[in-house]
Amino acid sequence: MKWAIIILIMLSLIGSMMWVLPTRRERFQAQLRSQAKALGYHVQLAKVTAPRALGEMEAETYSVPAYRLLRTNIDSREREQLAGWQVFRVDSVANEGLPSGWSWGWGASALTSDQLALVNQVIGEMPDDVLALESTPIHVTAYWREEGPLSDLERIKSALDRILAARF
Repeated sequence: MKWAIIILIMLSLIGSMMWVLPTRRERFQAQLRSQAKALGYHVQLAKVTAPRALGEMEAETYSVPAYRLLRTNIDSREREQLAGWQVFRVDSVANEGLPSGWSWGWGASALTSDQLALVNQVIGEMPDDVLALESTPIHVTAYWREEGPLSDLERIKSALDRILAARF
């Protein structure tokens, strides 16, 4: 009887320890976010609402990591001139000038044709698990589900750096 109680207590302790250990997914996210910080990203969990998809009654709201690169290379006068925009990986009516499967969240008329061409190139370079892209006077953001390999982080940074360099 004593042995059964001892074994039960040991199994309970081992089970408790296993419960607090990080999962493989959590270890991957920690490694990914650590590398992102080293690359200059500010990562935070954000809620974003996509435009209403074709055939849907309500817009979808997502809670997803936002990988942001701050605009540090412009002065305040230039920053005031920047118009923001946001695009989502969703089929909707507001898709003028974007690749198939992408739609405007806001800022559809804010870009020149050259700027729109660059946005389309950047969209083409995004991994499949990037949900949205956003540009504001403060930062450029990729809303990324973190489902791909670690190398996707570099792909995203390279593409976002092109938007930062173009200063729009």
